[in-house]
Amino acid sequence: MGAVAAIGERTRVAGFALAGVTVLVAERPQEVLDAWADLPEGTALVIVTPAAARALGPERLAATRPLTAVMP
Repeated sequence: MGAVAAIGERTRVAGFALAGVTVLVAERPQEVLDAWADLPEGTALVIVTPAAARALGPERLAATRPLTAVMP
């Protein structure tokens, strides 16, 4: 099983660290893109906030690797 990461605003993703998720805080669109580019090797699932999803765009979200889930 691969690693899990979360990208987005600190207030929305910080709690995932308690479950062992790699948390990449990104408050602005460019920070989101930089975090995506810096995902640890072997990341299988990325949880993103709605704001991060908008910054990433539909093409990245539609990719099958890594699997991406947008928080409600």
